[in-house]
Amino acid sequence: MAFMDSLVIRRATAEDVAVIVDMLVDDPLGAKREAPGDAAYAEAFKEIEADPRQFLAVAEIGGEVVGTMQLTFIPGLSRRGSTRALIEAVRVRADQRGSGLGQQLAEWAIDTARARGAAMVQLTTDASRVDAHRFYERLGFVASHVGMKLAL
Repeated sequence: MAFMDSLVIRRATAEDVAVIVDMLVDDPLGAKREAPGDAAYAEAFKEIEADPRQFLAVAEIGGEVVGTMQLTFIPGLSRRGSTRALIEAVRVRADQRGSGLGQQLAEWAIDTARARGAAMVQLTTDASRVDAHRFYERLGFVASHVGMKLAL
């Protein structure tokens, strides 16, 4: 993987929001629910940036943002008061898919969660994303629960 030498995973800045939204839109599910240019993204970024339990990450290669994910730390009472890390909104730019970048992002998230004392890393992935299910299973994730959502 030639990109490994130049890969940088860092905290997103406000300047990255438009590129992140573009990656969210470049997806069959995201294309139906995202609206590039909406001011809501800037407001959401401000909330994420202000919350120490949130890490909106971008992956850069050669100074270009080519991937993103959000890592959220959730304190809880279950499992003897342990913290969980939640992976959300993983996207890899279309021209980088299949390069191993998604694996690098996931491994970074797992290592970061471990370093912050999380006892578990969890995620949800849309039921229609069969390839994503196989990808996460290869990384050691187990489909142990049924996730449910209620749109409001």
